Amino acid sequence: MKKVVLGILVATFAVALFSFTQNQKAQVTYEYMQISAIESVVPGGLGRSRLITTDKAGQTMEKELENFFSLVGINFKNINNNDKVIATRINELSKDGWELHSTNSGVYSADKSTGLFMTRYIFRRAL
Repeated sequence: MKKVVLGILVATFAVALFSFTQNQKAQVTYEYMQISAIESVVPGGLGRSRLITTDKAGQTMEKELENFFSLVGINFKNINNNDKVIATRINELSKDGWELHSTNSGVYSADKSTGLFMTRYIFRRAL
């Protein structure tokens, strides 16, 4: 009988401890920041591409990105440079305690020869 009672007490303690740790995790509050990479898909390099960071106060910071196309067609060097700019910004935010929480991408095209490729990066950090 003592073993049964002891077993019930241990099980009850384990459930209570598990519930307490789960409640502690649920109480974490985060602040969020968004970065939007807008990359132009306009022939001849005529479009405008930007990396826009918006902080919690609504302030924005813009960095220029290269267009996907140059006068001779798709420019892989420009795409590589954009990747470096975006990765550098993500690494800067990571060093400041931000965690990349989610991404969302989409394409907009008014016709077959122009358009935008946009990726939104959502960062968070615990308060």
